[in-house]
Amino acid sequence: MAASAQESLFDAAPVAGPQAAPAGAPLAERLRPQHLDEVIGQPDLLGPGRPLRVALESGHVPSMILWGPPGTGKTTLARLLARATGAHLVVLSAVLAGVKDIRDAVEQAEAQRARGRPTVVFVDEVHRFNKAQQDAFLPHVESGLFTFIGATTENPAFEVNSALLSRAAVHVLQPLADADLATLLERARAALQAPPFTEAARERLVAHADGDARRLLNAVDAVVQAHAGHGPVDEAALERALGRLQRRGDKGGDIFYDLISALHKSVRGSDPDAALYWLARMLDAGVDPRYAARRIVRMASEDIGLADPRGLRLALDAAEVYERLGSPEGELALAEAVVYLAVAPKSNAVYAAWGAVRAVVQREGTRPVPMHLRNAPTKLAKSLGHGAGYRYAHDEAQGYAAGERYLPDGVAPGPWYVPSGRGLEARIAERLAQLRALDAADTPSRAPGDEPSVPPPAPG
Repeated sequence: MAASAQESLFDAAPVAGPQAAPAGAPLAERLRPQHLDEVIGQPDLLGPGRPLRVALESGHVPSMILWGPPGTGKTTLARLLARATGAHLVVLSAVLAGVKDIRDAVEQAEAQRARGRPTVVFVDEVHRFNKAQQDAFLPHVESGLFTFIGATTENPAFEVNSALLSRAAVHVLQPLADADLATLLERARAALQAPPFTEAARERLVAHADGDARRLLNAVDAVVQAHAGHGPVDEAALERALGRLQRRGDKGGDIFYDLISALHKSVRGSDPDAALYWLARMLDAGVDPRYAARRIVRMASEDIGLADPRGLRLALDAAEVYERLGSPEGELALAEAVVYLAVAPKSNAVYAAWGAVRAVVQREGTRPVPMHLRNAPTKLAKSLGHGAGYRYAHDEAQGYAAGERYLPDGVAPGPWYVPSGRGLEARIAERLAQLRALDAADTPSRAPGDEPSVPPPAPG
């Protein structure tokens, strides 16, 4: 069922279920947009010619997944899309629903189709469904029995199975801009007939919402109820009603990993100010500082490496300091480590070499240790040739057995470890170049097979 203009768009058959929230419902539900022109934000999806506006205005809604952080309008848009098509709307929560609820939705869709009416099945938090539950939608989406709209706060590439993902367009919703949140705050204040907010209070509430419309509306509702109409709402009123205002975060979700990624990349990019900013954002969002400390240790190994081995020691020391002092004092040690790593010379040479060598080991299988490298602690081992021909490096010119081979037969030498030439690795690169030159000359100070004057130590 198509609609040619916005005015007629919402004259279609009503969505199943009540459209107006009851008086006692949360403010966010009472102010949920009922028309496209009431929606705030998402210009990339709802601006002229953009995909969801086109779907709303045409009345043709394909299956889709709405991906974005909380409070960005996913449920609202699903309801408006269903209404645009005059569809029967079935709402499922993946937190509570199971396969039986999916079967019930299918039965409703079949009954509606018999009456000539389409169905939209909206699944909130679709990433909470397991593979079997997600697969239960596939045949009905393919047959066109209903249009599927899923909402998720998690990356659908990781959380939605590929078969369902291939049958649904993914639309990314962004956190609301500060200007949009300020508009919403005024809309909420007017609806509550509340006194005005001071400029400082508005700014703090918008910052607290951090792009989340629902969070803003819940905060406004709580503040107004606690304020009881005594003059303008100021920062003191916010503190009394809400306590410490903290920015939006999550545990193990996209925001969590995005913050970690930003910190790691800022350190790798040698930007100490950005690195400090993202560390502060992580801790402000409630990330466990011990987890941040573990990630800092990883950065020291992965991105600084042997260009400055002191970085790893400093990272470990910072983790230990935090364990002793806790928050907030111990956080300064983490900040110190982050700054040091950001300004230190960078090298991922060991990281790259380790990955390359592991790939070779997995590909090559179990190759025997060469005879001259085998341990020879007993006469029997020696009689079998273990250790025969081994050249004891300390007895060689420059303490190096030029031309000696330490890899198994059939394994081509790298080089896998290639020093970066930055920091300490510049000196390491010079040393390796000298050793390679000796290998090329291949002029050992004694004949292979001679026994060393000092027996080699046992392994370990």
